[in-house]
This record gives sequence, C-alpha cells and structure tokens, in this order.
Amino acid sequence: MTRPWIRPVLAVVAAVLLIGIAVGYAISVHPADSRVAHGSDSMSLAPDQLLVVTQRHLATVSAADPNGARQVSALSCNRVYAAAGTGVCLRQDSAWTYSLHVLDRNLKDTTSFPLPGLPNRARVSNSGRMVSWTTFIAGESYTTSNFSTRTGILDTKSGAQVQSLEAFAITLDGKPYRAIDVNFWGVTFTADDNRFYATMSTNGVRYLVEGDFAARTVRTITTNVECPSLSPDGKRIAFKQAIDNDPAAGWRLSVLDLDTLRVTHLAETRSIDDQAAWLDNDTIGYTVRDSSGNPTVWSTPADGSGQPKLLVNDAESPAAL
Repeated sequence: MTRPWIRPVLAVVAAVLLIGIAVGYAISVHPADSRVAHGSDSMSLAPDQLLVVTQRHLATVSAADPNGARQVSALSCNRVYAAAGTGVCLRQDSAWTYSLHVLDRNLKDTTSFPLPGLPNRARVSNSGRMVSWTTFIAGESYTTSNFSTRTGILDTKSGAQVQSLEAFAITLDGKPYRAIDVNFWGVTFTADDNRFYATMSTNGVRYLVEGDFAARTVRTITTNVECPSLSPDGKRIAFKQAIDNDPAAGWRLSVLDLDTLRVTHLAETRSIDDQAAWLDNDTIGYTVRDSSGNPTVWSTPADGSGQPKLLVNDAESPAAL
C-alpha cells in the first residue's frame, strides 16, 4: 500500500532535479577558444562589430571577420543585445539569483535589478531607448505545455517599467481575452519605441501579437510564430516556427511578411531554438547548439536562398552593432 506522503515527496524531488538540470546547463562553461583574451576592461559598443556571449562573457568580434580574434569583457552574461550605444546583459549571479543590467556604450551599468527566473531572451530598440527581457520561471521549457515565463519592458528615458506583459489588456481574434495560462516571450521593437511584437501562448496556441507599450495592450495577428525579430526595414519578422505546429518536434527558422502574412522557410534546416537577429536587411544571425549543448553563431539569407554559414565558434546571442 502506497503511503499518502510518497507522491508529493516524489513530485518535489522531480521538480528540484529538473530545475537543477536547467541551472546546471545555464552555468556550464564551454571549452576555451585559444583566441579568446578574457577580462578586457577597455571594450565598448563600437560600430561594425558583432556582439556575442562566449563562455558566459560578453564579447565582440569584427563584423568583417567574425571568426577571427575577439575581445572578451570581464562582464558575465547569459544573454546580451545592444543598439545605438545601449546594451542589455541578463545574467545568473548564483545558483538561484538572476539580474538584468542596462549598459552604456562603455559597458558601464546605468540600471540594474533582479530578475525572477532563468535569463532567456533580451532585446534593445533600434534607438537604444527601450529594453526587454524574458526569463523562464523555475527553469521550465518551451517544449512543455505548462511552462511559465516573465517578460518585461523598460523605457530607459522615462523610467517606465512593466515587469510582466501579462498585465496588458489582450485582444484575441478581435475579442477581449483573459486567461490564467497566458505567457509572453521574445519582444522585438518597432521604430517608434512604443509598438512591439512578441509571442503570446494560451490554451496550447502560440500567437504573434502586436503590442502598444503606452496603452498597455496587445492584439493577436497570426499563429505559430515564436521569438519574433523585426527586420531593419520594419516589413518582415524572422522567427522560429514549430514543426507541424508542435514545439516538441523542433523549430524551423522562417521569415514572415507582415503585409501578406506569407511565411518563407530559410535554408537552415536544423532545429533552431533562438530569437534570431538581423545582421543586416538581408541576413539572419542565430545560435546553433550541438548535441552536447555547445553553441556556435551562424547566418543565413533572409529570402530562403543560399546556405547557412558559420560565423563565430564557441559563441551565442548575436547582435549586430
């Protein structure tokens, strides 16, 4: 006969093990690259560079020679992004604590605050004014049906901050909507520093939504769009599309035309779990992980032509400066 306390104890143990695996993965250090010079304190967010994370440190490489020598900052980051001299660094400070740091062009903190979960996505608007972040709560995964995320936005000029987009009013298929299972992730900003796109999940469906930061509203546009990234011309969105509409089957890197909602699958056929970045108006950059979880940065044409190209070994979280 099963004792009544056995099941809850086993559930707690299983949860702790899952969290431990996620945290262990997040804080693992990849094999060192002999060309990496660690701990530079003279770096800056200069033009014509590619910003990445290497061995859990913010780093830059030449955009013209991305797999050449790199500069590695002493700043520890799990996820980075930057634009117009503003950077954002999401990092894990200890096994159970996380934080966000807004950086100036010399990588000095201008704002920082704790985060409620494992760092996952980060973006800065093209003007450098708006910053967004997404974290996993308790290290859960996109491939599960009951994961939880927290996605927030900070206006660095006014100081206005929203800790969770779940507080926004939702319009789903033209009607007001509210549900306890709503999650948001992967913000990307438009040129006006007010509107944005993101992914919203509810009732097992993942939607592309357009948001209005000032009005605190979002509305659905289409389905099966995750981790959107708006093109420099504002006309297309790079995203990961769940294969057969099932995240457990993996994702296909794709581009959505916002006028027609036509989807173009890109030449990259490996499963990509990343918020891709536009390196220019015609090229998408993204992270690929091997079977051991080791990351590399690749690129592929945004029109579906050509072939994927390796850009940076032992690196992830690319952002074109």
